[in-house]
Formats: sequence, structure tokens, C-alpha cells
Amino acid sequence: MSRLLDKINDQKISRRNFLKATAAGTASLALAGCGSGLTSAGEKVNALGEEQGEWIPAACWHNCGGRCLNKALVVDGVVVRQKTDDTHEDSPDYPQQRGCLRGRSQRQQVFGADRLKYPMKRKHWQPGGGDKSLRGKDEWERISWDEALTYIADELQRVKKDYGNRSILHIGGWSSRITDISRTLGLFGGYCEYWNTNSFGSWAMTPKTVGFLQLGVWDQTVNDRFDLRNCETIIMLSMNPAWSAMGSSSWHYLQAKKAGAKFIGIDPFYNESYSMLGAEWVPVRPSTDSALLLAIAYVLITKDHPAMNPLIDWEFLNKYCLGFDAEHMPEGEDPQGNFKDYVLGTYDGVPKTPAWASEICGVDKIQIEKLAMEFRKDKKVAFLCGMASARTTNSDNLPQLIMTIGAMTGHMGKSGHMTGSTMHATSGNGGPALVCAGSNGLPGIANPVDDSINAGQVWDAILNGKYNFTGSGDFVSPDQFKPGQERDIDIHIIYHSGGATLQTSDGMTKGIEAHRKVDLVVSHSQFVTTNSKYADIVLPVTTEWEKFGGFSGGTLVHSGNREMLIMYSQITEPLYEARSDQWIAIELAKKLGIDEKEAFPFDEKQQFFNALASATVVNEDGKTYGPLVTITQKDIDEMGVAGKPQTGKITYRELKEKGVYQVKRSPGDNYGYIAYEDFVKDPGKNPLTSESGKLEIYSRQLAKTVNDMGFSRIHPIPSYIPPVNGYEDTFQDWESKAKGEYPYQVINPHYLRRSHTVFDNVKWLQEAWSNPVFLNTKDAQAKGISNGDTVLITSPYGQILRNACLTERVRPGVVALPHGAWVDIDEQTGIDRGGADNILSGQVPTGQGVSGFNTGVARIEKYTPSKLIPDVEKPARIVF
Repeated sequence: MSRLLDKINDQKISRRNFLKATAAGTASLALAGCGSGLTSAGEKVNALGEEQGEWIPAACWHNCGGRCLNKALVVDGVVVRQKTDDTHEDSPDYPQQRGCLRGRSQRQQVFGADRLKYPMKRKHWQPGGGDKSLRGKDEWERISWDEALTYIADELQRVKKDYGNRSILHIGGWSSRITDISRTLGLFGGYCEYWNTNSFGSWAMTPKTVGFLQLGVWDQTVNDRFDLRNCETIIMLSMNPAWSAMGSSSWHYLQAKKAGAKFIGIDPFYNESYSMLGAEWVPVRPSTDSALLLAIAYVLITKDHPAMNPLIDWEFLNKYCLGFDAEHMPEGEDPQGNFKDYVLGTYDGVPKTPAWASEICGVDKIQIEKLAMEFRKDKKVAFLCGMASARTTNSDNLPQLIMTIGAMTGHMGKSGHMTGSTMHATSGNGGPALVCAGSNGLPGIANPVDDSINAGQVWDAILNGKYNFTGSGDFVSPDQFKPGQERDIDIHIIYHSGGATLQTSDGMTKGIEAHRKVDLVVSHSQFVTTNSKYADIVLPVTTEWEKFGGFSGGTLVHSGNREMLIMYSQITEPLYEARSDQWIAIELAKKLGIDEKEAFPFDEKQQFFNALASATVVNEDGKTYGPLVTITQKDIDEMGVAGKPQTGKITYRELKEKGVYQVKRSPGDNYGYIAYEDFVKDPGKNPLTSESGKLEIYSRQLAKTVNDMGFSRIHPIPSYIPPVNGYEDTFQDWESKAKGEYPYQVINPHYLRRSHTVFDNVKWLQEAWSNPVFLNTKDAQAKGISNGDTVLITSPYGQILRNACLTERVRPGVVALPHGAWVDIDEQTGIDRGGADNILSGQVPTGQGVSGFNTGVARIEKYTPSKLIPDVEKPARIVF
């Protein structure tokens, strides 16, 4: 912080006034909702800040469901306040893009005392590895940028010469191919990639294969937010937008409730969203949703009567689906393999009755029968699900089964009826993006190496030298889901250029072991994250607040909602010796003898302009698109870029000042969206993405693809396959119901304190959200655990400590451990004091390579040797 304080001392605002301003800002936060006190605090801040400073749209770039508008009040280079969207009046139809507590604490992150300040080298690292066992517990040495890049370049060249480019594992977070360093490594001869189904689980590949896809995206099978208000019943499966999809999502569901919708929540955890909506709770066990839904299908089939009790939409099934019954099977397939007969137990002798399902899923059979009646075809029903239930092992048929229930009851393709996944930025608001982000214009650079290791076996691959190759690229690549083949692999370098992969991938205990095996671990980071903690060379990178500018929102995957685009500007100069990822990629390219112009033909300002000029917005007709931004020659000259003037809906200067463009909406406008509407009107002209062009309840392509990959096997129809580390594995003997060594199931809900792992080091948020483990009160009492006690949670893969929070909102037998806490291993005991969820998970890929984040088993016990101190009282990870 010394440069900031120097800047404060050198400018007009004094340090004393700066501290007064920040104190007033803190007071305004503390007094929120307290009437006149808030006004008083705000007046103080205005007096010290707004008259002297400038409100600048600031990035809020992390992987949550909002990407909301964030503005910083900058006084002489210092951020003294933050606020959110006030560009127009707020209303249910035209909501402001409001930030959450995480975004509002952004300045505590960007200017935190724990920011990495300089390039660092692990003290006992030497070319070739040095003492590898000390990774994670060694001392750090400050080095220069030239030293750091020389070390990295020399090791890359040595390893390439001795072992080949396949021995360089590049992990770039969301995708190995989209980071700046991937361009340099591609020109260097390539690298081994890492891939993961990420948050999507079995939604990664199943929907496209069975036709459960619209607009090319798996979360566009539900209608838009205005049509949500037309639903009579909204059934939510494993959803919690109030925590995991901040922004406008909860607001949209509240409008549906206001319009009279009834809500039902199917989940092991009665979370804040269900509570907010007054939802009826169906307390299902983790990873057993398929059993529950099969029983619902059984009730629908056996209780349906076209006149007396119309539950099933037979016209929809017969016209738009394949494989429901023997009369509608794909040509050449055994009629006995149909879904209806499987549910009825016609051939396997096991009817999927509510009693059968209840034993597995834990929901009372009477409640299952009642729930099935809620799906009936003559009611307007939305069957919505998040993706948590598909982040489980052996869940590859689950999206297909959700589709099947929606198809059976005809809740697709019309107003007030919808079925599908709705999560993240699209939660509660399906449809094409009305504002589309542009492209930076950089040409692609191919990776000459085709190796790509699944997250569920990447650490095993490093340790054992073998892995199952199923294709190249990430999970959205059509080349990823190919027949598996065993390959030898010999990884010597792990290069982390983005994300928090060691923290967020399965099997962290084994991941730490793998990091202690290779010759070199490099990490780009803003803090001593888990990636950096176990690295050899750490490179401090800038935040988005320190860059020229950028965009968020306007696309449908991991960005803002469909109705807006946010443009942010630079807030501060790069702090200390932090450099951008692109600067690092360019300088490393020079060290490797690569022409920087081949890697990056033009600079970051030109890339920004290209994205600005190519952003588009829907026209009033709701179908065609035109340029978003009006750009003048003066704008081009001031930015110092090459380009042509153009006319759009908003000037560059206005967009820069406001920070957001939002399409104003109202009921009945031209921007509404009904998923599957075109398909239902004319399936011949609007075929789906499946092999047949229909909704495939029987999908031979899905079964063949998954089975050929070689991780595990599935059936062409939705069926219940006991998950690895699922409920059945909590027993030592299923038939006698004798519990085993790990009698509890573990789930990992998203948590308000952080976005995945990001923000977990922010003290404001640590104070507000203590990060406990949620235990059912009866389970805890049986173990002698009281509220606030430190508990030890042990799985087959690792041990963690957390302080207990007892609640009736978690069903018995389930441990709810919030996702994303930073690992803090006690090297003496091997126990993680941070409570990291992936310490408890293992390397167990199944099906399409799904990461089973919500499929875990464990035991719990009161921990007596010591009590965990609150996270907020732990010292920050400060180096230099």
C-alpha cells in the first residue's frame, strides 16, 4: 500500500481526510437501513469525496451469476467509496443492475495488504526442482521480473528438449485455450491441456446429444422472466439463486411469487432461496434425484386418466419424443428397452414405485405421490433446476430424465410452461442475449499438442504417468467426447495462468502431492492463493481495476444477464510490480525467441477498441442486431487506435460514464422468449440437436458416446445408477442397512462470502460470513456436538476442520460444507484447518468425465485438541 499512501500524501487530499472518508464510508455501510444515520454518513462522504472525486465504472469480473454494475469514487487516485447502479429508476420490469456484498467489497480486495507485490521464488527451488517436498511450506525470496522470466524460459526450453512439449501441463482455469499465456505456449510448440465439466457436470454433453438444447446453450430451455410470471407452480431442483446467482435472479422469482406462483424446492438443504419464496420443501438425499424422478414418472404413468385425471400429455410425447414406449422406439432398437417399461419394471422386475425410490432418496412415498401430481399437464408448471444435482458421479442420464418429466407433462414450448436448467447469469430469464459483447479480434493460435487430461484424473496422471485420453480441448469442444484410449504422460511443468484449479478440482490432497513431484510450478496470481502457495515461481498480476478497460455481460455463458452489457474503465495504475497476463505472455515470448507480434499482433488498447466496435444490440423488432456504440473519429484519436467511426445506440462517452447499457423491457415487448416454441410449431423445419432431431428419451448416441469414453457405463434411457461415493456407499452392507465407516453424505453449496474461491481473503466478508459447516441438529446431538463446536470431518481422501452450525434446514445424514474455502494444511497432522471442500473429494471420473463435487461420504466428530479461531482473526497471507 506504500505507493497508494505516497500518492495520497502527494496529492491535494490529505491522509487525514482520506481516513475520514473511508471511515464515513464504513459507517454508511454499518448504518444501512437505520434511517437518518445513513443520510448523515452519506453527507460526510459527499463532503470529503464527491466534490473532489470522480465516479468511475469499475470491473466486477468474478465468476458469480451477476457481473453487476460497480462504481468507484476515486479521489486523487484513491478509491474512497463504491456504489452500484443508479443510472435509472428501479422497477420489476426494468431492474437496476445492482451489485452484491462481494462486489461492494472489491476495493478491499484490489487494495488489500495481501496483494502480491513482486515476483517471488521459492527459497529451495532450483532448476530441475530443488527440494520439491517444501512446496507449500518453504520461504519466499523476492526476485526481479527478468530473473523470474529467465527461470521460466530456461526450464521450458530444458523440459521441451528432454521430454517434449507434452510434458508441459498448462492449466488456465475455465479453459486452457483462452488465456494469454496459451498463445505463447502454442507458438512454443504446444502444451498438455486440462479439461473439466466444471459447474455443469453432466449438463456439459448430455443436453446437446438428447436434444435438450436451445440457442446452442444448455441453459436456454426455459422461457424469459416475464413469462415466469405466468406459471402457476414453479418446481426448483437444487437451486439457490439468492447465494449463487446474485444480481436480478431472485428479483425475477419474487415477481413470479407476487403474481401468484406456488414454489416447491427439491434439495437436501432448505436454503435462502426456498425460504425467501416460501417454498414447500422436498428433502431429497444428495445424488438420488434420478430415483425420485423415476418414481414421479411411475406415478404419472399409473395414475394418468385422459378424462378423469389428465397427467400426461400423450400428444406431445408421441409427436416430439423418441423412446418413451415400445411404439416409439428408434428403428432397429429392441422395443423392450423403452422408458415406460423400465419405469413399470415390466422386464427387470423392479417397478420404480414411490416406495422403491423412498428407500434411496429419503423422501416419504406419500410426498412423492403428492409431488408427482404437481407436474400434471393441465397446470402451468415450470420445472427448473440448477446444475448442482448434475455435479455428481454417474449422473449422465439426469438431464435426460429432467427433460423426460417435462416432455411427459407437456411443460415445454408454450407460455407458462417450461423445463430445464436455469443458473448463473441466466437464472430465471431465458432467451438470446439482447446485447452481445464484441471480439478483441486476436487471431486464434492452435495448440500443436492434442493431449488433454480430465480434472478427475489429472493428479493421478502426474503421479502415475497414465491417463484416459478422450479428445482435445475443453468440455464445449466437439472433439472432447471421443472413445477413450490409455496414454502415457510424463508431466514436468505445471503452469497455472488463471483460475484456482488446485483449489477447485477434485482430489486436492492428491493434487498437492502431484505439485510436489514435478520440476517447476508457475502461478500467475494477485494473492498467495492455493495455486501460488504450492508453486515455485509466483508472478504478480494486475486486477481488472488496473487495466485500460474491458467488458462483462452480454453473452449467455458466465457473464452478465441477457439484457445488458457492462463496460468498465481503469481505476488505478498497476500496484507495486504487478503486470498484466498479456504483458507476461509477451515478455516470456521474447525470452523464448518468439516474435511478440506473432503472439499479439496489436496491443491491449486496440483489442479493447475492437471489442467496443463489434458489440451489438437487438433492434426494436427483437430479431435483428446492429452496432451498440456510436464511435467518432475524435474517440478513435483519443484512444490512439485504428478504426472507423460508426453509429450505434449509445455514444462511447456516455457508455464510459454510465458503465452499462441495458435494454429497457416491458411485458409484451418484442424481446420475449418461449423455449422450444419453434420446434413445437414445426419440428420438421426446426429439428433439435439430437441424432433424430427430436427429444430423445431413448438416446443410443448418448449411451455410445459415454460408454466409449471408458470412465463408466450408462443406458440409452434415463435410469438409476448408484453413484460412486453416493448414499449406498454410506453403508457397509446395503441389504441389512448397516452403516459403514463414512455414514454421512457431503454437499458443497455456493456461499455468499465468496465467488467460488475469490474474495475468501477479504476480511470484511470473513467477518460477515464465518464459513461454518452446516449440520442437522439431530445428527450433531447424537455426536455430542453443540453449535459453534469445532468438528473434524473425515472422508476416504482427507480431513478438515470447521466450526459447526446446527440447523434443521439440512436433512439428516447430510453435511453441507460451503464451497471454495482456501486450504490451510497443518503439516504435522495433515488436517486442513481451512475447511476446503475438495480435500474431501477424490479423483473419480465417471461418465462424460463429470467432477463429482456433490457426491461425497464422510464421518463427523467433535474435535477436542483445539478450537478453530474465526477466519477473520487469522493473519492474512502477506509476503513482503
